[in-house]
Amino acid sequence: MTEAVGLRTDYCGELVAADADRRVSVCGWVARRREHGEHLAFVDLRDHTGIVQCVVDGSVDVRSEHVLRITGTVRLRPEGTINPNLPTGEVEVGDCTVEVLSAAEPPPFPLDQRADDVDEMVRLRYRYLDLRRDRMQRNLRIRSRVNSAIRAAMERQGFIEVETPMLMPSTPEGAREFLVPSRQSPGEFYALPQSPQLYKQLLMVGGVDRYFQIARCLRDEDLRADRQYEFMQLDAEASFVTQDDVLAFISEAVLDAAEAVTGDRPAAIERMTWQHAMDTYGTDKPDLRFGMELVELTPIFAATEFNAFKASSIKGIKVPGGAADYGRNKLDALTDRAKSLGAKGLVWLKVEEAGALASPVAKFLSEDEQGALVAAFGAEPGDLLLLVADEWTRTVEVLGTLRNDLGRPPVHDGPYRYVWVIDFPLFVGVDDQGTPKPGHHPFCHPHPEDVAKLETDPMGVRALAYDLVLNGWELGSGSIRIHEPALQQRVFDLLGIDEAEANKRFGFFLTPFRYGAPPHGGFAFGIDRLTAILAGEENIREVIAFPKPQSGTDPMTGAPTAVDAAQLTELGLRVLPPGNVE
Repeated sequence: MTEAVGLRTDYCGELVAADADRRVSVCGWVARRREHGEHLAFVDLRDHTGIVQCVVDGSVDVRSEHVLRITGTVRLRPEGTINPNLPTGEVEVGDCTVEVLSAAEPPPFPLDQRADDVDEMVRLRYRYLDLRRDRMQRNLRIRSRVNSAIRAAMERQGFIEVETPMLMPSTPEGAREFLVPSRQSPGEFYALPQSPQLYKQLLMVGGVDRYFQIARCLRDEDLRADRQYEFMQLDAEASFVTQDDVLAFISEAVLDAAEAVTGDRPAAIERMTWQHAMDTYGTDKPDLRFGMELVELTPIFAATEFNAFKASSIKGIKVPGGAADYGRNKLDALTDRAKSLGAKGLVWLKVEEAGALASPVAKFLSEDEQGALVAAFGAEPGDLLLLVADEWTRTVEVLGTLRNDLGRPPVHDGPYRYVWVIDFPLFVGVDDQGTPKPGHHPFCHPHPEDVAKLETDPMGVRALAYDLVLNGWELGSGSIRIHEPALQQRVFDLLGIDEAEANKRFGFFLTPFRYGAPPHGGFAFGIDRLTAILAGEENIREVIAFPKPQSGTDPMTGAPTAVDAAQLTELGLRVLPPGNVE
């Protein structure tokens, strides 16, 4: 029970039968008022802990959302009037005196569960009212528990909290940045941090050893269910550690946070390699809550006469019992979906009795190929098989997306299935000039077993990089960093960045490494995403006090807004007319 102070002796939602005969004062908003003739009124008073029924002798002139202080005596409700659906349903406050602390206009929408059906833009325009609802109060308190558990876990493991700057130099190699003009240096700009990455590594050079921060980060990217312009993350870095150490530190914090919210501690977080995740789930953000895993079929069709299967990679997924559910229209829609994802086509086969296959392409497959296909899937009559033949990347990505389309439950449903994905590629593809592109960022340490292959087989080099995934949402990523200047320049050379260019772009960051940088590594994960899943929400906006809608325009404040011409002049800026921005 929370200790009440100030104008109240108790919180509304915490009064119970044991409080009977005690004189109390409660404060809150009117959730509902019911008049019983001229001589009796019932006021349901609400604060963040819940609702209590107050009985007032005579009529009372209050309306919904008036702010009241009610003083009275707790008593047991009369027989037959107990409300089992309310935590305070056994009691009421009687002999009440009512003090109106603040009157209120009628709210633009109901502040109960009915508000879930109100247009989101209306809710966000009046977010200060939306926050009074049980759902939002619960979510913000869940978020507070997550933050508290994370902070305690990191401190328990020897990390210290250090705040890093919000104004930093631009590093446009990552996501699109928010820029801040400098008044004292006209024509020059700060950037708001996409992450504290550079500073936390410099803290390791500075001997801080173990750093963490619940950090605000900003990225000027399109908004969606799991992305906002500004977001909060646990940011951590440690010296003289291995990848296993970092995974252990972060696992402790994440599992502590989950336990603080749910009361149950999840099992130890499993690990899988990036290669296994892609081969088996078709994504580096695998959702482990359901089956439909990708099945390797390439060897079965090594000598096939079917031209469509003369490809470097053939895989498929099984939809159990899907044969009856998918008629020709649905199958055509699935084929169109596969093509929209880049596949040349989609082969479907329905499994019939005795392992026979019904499909327009069945006649092109030999009996041996059909039998091996059924065996590879462990298919039963009534199952639907979906196959893609293409180069490996396209095959796994298309099937991975179809797998999620057909089988993935809402992100917060079912068990919490955490997984560490490790051994990411150091480079992913090449640019138009044939130069490798970094998988995470150019400071990831190559896997020690692969360093010798940097110049001879760069695309085969793994990184000491890792992601944490929960129910198909990427919570965050990290890596062991390159701390040796010579190795860093080897990676830069492969990226087409010579020493002069490296010093120009990253000199303030690289120079300190010449003065003795310890081996170090770190991680960051999104607190908004973790909290949303633990709170049972599909959108991180529901666990953020004042979020932006998908348009990016704040309906409550009107931001972004035009600024006064004098401010622009002082900053040395001129705004181009609409349509003249190239």
